[in-house]
Amino acid sequence: MDFDGEVICEPPNNKLDKFTGTLHLRDSKHPLDNENLLLRGCVLRNTEWCFGMVIFAGLQTKLMQNCGRTTFKRTSIDKLMNTLVLWIFAFLICMGVVLAIGNTLWETWTGRNFQVFLPWDDFQSSAVFSGFLTFWSYIIILNTVMPISLYVSVEVLRLGHSYFINWDQRMYHSQTNTAAEARTTTLNEELGQVEYVFSDKTGTLTQNIMVFKKCSINGQTYGDVYDEFKQKGEITEKTDCVDFSFNPLYDRGFKFYDGRLVEAIKLEDPVEQDFFRLLALCHTVMPEEKSEGHLVYQAQSPDEGALVTAARNFGFVFRTRTPETITLCELGRAVTYQLLAILDFNNVRKRMSVIVRNPQGQITLYSKGADTIIFDLLDPSNEDLMYTTSEHLNGFAGEGLRTLALAYKDLDEDYFEIWMKKLISASTVIENREDQLAVLYEEIEQGLKLLGATAIEDKLQDGVPETIASLVLADIKIWVLTGDKLETAMNIGYSCHMLRDDMNEVFVISGHTLLEVQQQLRSAKEQILGLSRVSSAGDVEKAEMFADGSVYEETIIAEYALVINGHSLAHAMEPQLEHVLLDLACLCKTVICCRVTPMQKAQVVELVKRHKRAVTLAIGDGANDVSMIKTAHIGVGISGQEGMQAVLASDYSFAQFRYLRRLLLVHGRWSYFRMCNFLWYFFYKNFAFTLVHFWYGFFCGFSAQTVYDQWFITLFNIVYTSLPVLAMGLFDQDVSDQNSLHYPSLYKPGQQNLFFNKRQFFLCTLQGVSTSSLLFFIPYAAFSVMVKEDGSYISDQHVFAVTIATSLVIVVTVQIGLDTHYWTVVNHFFVWGSLIVYFSILFAMQSDGMFGIFTSSFPFVGTARNCLSEKSVWLVILLTSVVCVVPGMAVSFLRVELFPTLTDKVRHVQQFRKRQGPQEQSLRRVRRTSSHRSAYAFSHQQGYGELITSGKNMKMSTPSSTGSPGRTPQSSTWIENMLKRKNTVSCVSDESTGAPAKTD
Repeated sequence: MDFDGEVICEPPNNKLDKFTGTLHLRDSKHPLDNENLLLRGCVLRNTEWCFGMVIFAGLQTKLMQNCGRTTFKRTSIDKLMNTLVLWIFAFLICMGVVLAIGNTLWETWTGRNFQVFLPWDDFQSSAVFSGFLTFWSYIIILNTVMPISLYVSVEVLRLGHSYFINWDQRMYHSQTNTAAEARTTTLNEELGQVEYVFSDKTGTLTQNIMVFKKCSINGQTYGDVYDEFKQKGEITEKTDCVDFSFNPLYDRGFKFYDGRLVEAIKLEDPVEQDFFRLLALCHTVMPEEKSEGHLVYQAQSPDEGALVTAARNFGFVFRTRTPETITLCELGRAVTYQLLAILDFNNVRKRMSVIVRNPQGQITLYSKGADTIIFDLLDPSNEDLMYTTSEHLNGFAGEGLRTLALAYKDLDEDYFEIWMKKLISASTVIENREDQLAVLYEEIEQGLKLLGATAIEDKLQDGVPETIASLVLADIKIWVLTGDKLETAMNIGYSCHMLRDDMNEVFVISGHTLLEVQQQLRSAKEQILGLSRVSSAGDVEKAEMFADGSVYEETIIAEYALVINGHSLAHAMEPQLEHVLLDLACLCKTVICCRVTPMQKAQVVELVKRHKRAVTLAIGDGANDVSMIKTAHIGVGISGQEGMQAVLASDYSFAQFRYLRRLLLVHGRWSYFRMCNFLWYFFYKNFAFTLVHFWYGFFCGFSAQTVYDQWFITLFNIVYTSLPVLAMGLFDQDVSDQNSLHYPSLYKPGQQNLFFNKRQFFLCTLQGVSTSSLLFFIPYAAFSVMVKEDGSYISDQHVFAVTIATSLVIVVTVQIGLDTHYWTVVNHFFVWGSLIVYFSILFAMQSDGMFGIFTSSFPFVGTARNCLSEKSVWLVILLTSVVCVVPGMAVSFLRVELFPTLTDKVRHVQQFRKRQGPQEQSLRRVRRTSSHRSAYAFSHQQGYGELITSGKNMKMSTPSSTGSPGRTPQSSTWIENMLKRKNTVSCVSDESTGAPAKTD
C-alpha cells in the first residue's frame, strides 16, 4: 500500500493525555487527537494487523520526555569527606607555617651559634629564607596527614558491600530466579540514611493480580471455610480447593474454598445463577479462543477479568461476543443474549450496566458498581437484604478486599422502547449531551433488585504490610506515587495499613483550580496545627510561624493522611503553593499521590530533595517510574512484569518490594555503620602517626628531621594498618541482621547522621592529637632519665624512633581491636597478623644482612635488636600504650553504663540471648481490621462500552458494525448500531470442549 500523506502535529512534549495534529491525505484533512496516538510501551490487543506511522521516536517520545536527565549521584559521606580533606589541608598549612616560624626564630636566636659546626649553604642567606625552606620541608614530611589512600580504601569497602548485597540469599527470589543486584558501588552507605521512600503502586506494592475471594448472594456469604464445630477456619496452602471438574471449561488457576456455592449452583438455585449470569454479561472483556476450549480473556482492567473468570468456573462461561450479541455457555448449554445497550462506566456514575434480551424475549438490565451508588438505586422492597449485604461488605472491606454490589431489573418492552427513543434524541443534541445521557441512564436504573456483592483481592506482594510497618518504625516516610485512580490508590493504602480507620483525618485534595487547591491545602494544614481560620493578609506573622513545619512534625501526636490527585498536584506544585504542600505532606503520616504523570513523580521527589535536604529513595517497576528513580538520591528497580527499563535506570534492583526492608535496615545500616567507623579510625590513626613529627620539631631545632625510619613511614599506611581497618570496614556488625530487622529504630541514628559528622571528626582529631603527644612525650621523658644496665645512656635518635613506632603500631592495633564489635577469622588474621608482620619487617630491615647489601637504604642497623632487648624499653612501650588506650576505654565504658544508646541495649540483649540459646525473631503478621469500604466500582475507564458496541475492536467485521460513509465521527455510537440490529436471536450450537487454560 502506497502512503502519500503528511502529518502536521504539535512538537514533542511530555503531556501524556493530549495530542493535536492533522493528517493530510489525498486532498482531505483528518483530525488527530490522543485517541489516535499509541504511546511507547503500549500493547495492542485483539488486533491481528494495523497500519501505523511513527510520529515521535527515541528521546522525542512522550514517555522519554517524561524521563528526567541522568545525574551523577554522590553520597553525603562523599561531600563530607571532600570538605574534611580541605580542612585537613588547611591544618597542614597551619602546621607548616608554625614550624617555619619556629625555624626562623630558632635560627635567629640559637642556630647562629652552630654555624661553626653546621654552616649555612651558600644560597641560604638569612633565617627567614631558612624558615621558607623549612615550611616546604615540613609540608612534605607532614603530608601523611592528608588521607590520600582514603579514597582508594573507601572504594574497596563499597565494592565489598555491593558484593554482600549481590550474595544475600535472603534477597533472592527463587520463583523468578532473580537475585538482588547492586548496580552501583557509590551509594551503599546512603542506604543507611534514607528518610523518604517514594513508591509506585501497581507491580511494586501489588502483583497487579485480582483474585475472586468471597461473595454475598441473597444475604448468604460464601468464601470462608468452617471446621467440624462450625467455627471459621483460616485458609492455608493445605486447605482443599473446590473441585470444578464438573465444568470442562473451568480455569485450572482459579481457586475457591467454599463448596457450598458450587452445590447451590448444581441445585440450579435461580438467585445464584442470576448472580453469575450478571458477572458473565456485564463487562467489556474480549474473549480469545486460541484453540478449542482454550479461552483467554483480554480485560481492560484486572478486576473485570477476575469477575468473568469466577463466573466461568461456576458454570457461566463467557465464550464469544459481537457488537450485537453475547454468547454464554451456561452449565453446558449455549445461550446467546442480544446486547441492546451498554450504560458505560465513568467516575461520576461509578457503575456499569448492560441491557440484554434473553432467548425467551425477556429484557433485563444488569448493573454492577460501588455499593454506595447501587444501594441508592434499589427498590424499597430490598431494604432488609441491603442491610444484610452491607454488613457483609463491611466484613469484606475489613479484610482489605475490593467490593462491588450487583443488581438487576426486568424491563417492560414498551417502557424500553420509549426510553430508547429518549436516549436516541438525547444522543443527538449538541449541548450538555453527557448530562442528558446521565439522567436517562439513572432513570432506567431506578428500582433495581439486589443480587449480592463480590469481594476481590488485589493481591499485594508478599510481605508488603510487614515491610511498610518496619520502615515506618524506622521513621522512614513512605509516599505512594501512582497513576491509578484515587479510589484504587486509597484501597491499596488500606490494604497496606498505610491508611487506617483510627487515623484522625484523611485529607483528599481534588480541587480543579489553583484557588480551590490553595484553600484545601491551607484548610488541611491549619486543621492539623489547630488554627482557627485560613491564613490571610492579616495573619502574616502566624503564617510565617507555621511556614516551617519541621518543628511541629515532632509535636504532632495525631495521625493524618494526605491523598491528592494529579490535576490538583499540578496546581500545588506551583511556586506559591509548593511550600504549603510540602509542609502539609510532612505533617501527615501517609501521603498518596494518584493519577500522576512520570514527570510529576520526579517533581515530587525533587521537591522533597530541594527543601527537606533528606535522603530520598524511589522504587518502581515500570518505564513510567524511570524519571523518579533517576531523580531520587537512590533508585531501586523491581524486575516485574513491566519490563526492565526501571531496573536498567536504577542503582539497586531485586524482585520483590519486601526485600527493601532488608536492603535498608540491614545492608544500608551496616554499610553506613561500617563506613563511619572506618573513617573515624582512619583519621585517628593518621593524626596519631603524623603529628609526632610536629612535636619532634620543637626538640630538633625545627630542622625538618623525621622521627621514624623512612621505611616505617612508607609501610605504615600500606602494610601495618591497612588490612585491619579494611577488615573492620567490611565485616564489622554492631548487632546481627535479625536484630536489625527486629528493632527498626536502630536505623534512626543514620538518618540523623550521628555516627560520623563534623563533630565526630573533631573528636577523632582531638583523640589523634592527644595520642600523638602521649606517644612522643612519654618516651621522651622516660629516656631522659633512663640508662642501661651498664650505666650508659639508652637513648639515641634511632632507639627513640623504634620505641615510638612500636608503641604507635601497638596502640592503633589495640584500638581497632577495642572498636571491633564482630570478630571473624579475617579480623583476627589481619589484626594480629599486622603486629607479626611489623616485628618481622622491623628486625629484617634493621639486620646486619640488609645493611651489608643496601648500606645507604637501611641506616638503622641493629637498632631493633639492641633496644628491644632492654626490659626498660618494653616498660616504656607498655606504659605509653596503656596511657594512650585506657582513657578511651574508660570513656566508652562509662558512656555505655550511664548513657546507653538503643544499640548498646540491643547488643546487651543479643549477647544475653546468645548465651541462652537461639530464638526465632519475626514480625507478627497483623490482619487488617478496617471497616473502610471502597467507594468505586472497579478500576475501569470510560469509553469501552462504545468501543464494544461499535465493533472496532472485533476481529470479524459485521454489516451491523459498519457505519454509513457520510456519518460524522461523533454519531458513531452504539445507538446507531442498535437501530440496525435485527430482532432475531441466534443461538450457537454446543461447542466441543478441550483442555481448559488459565486466563490472563
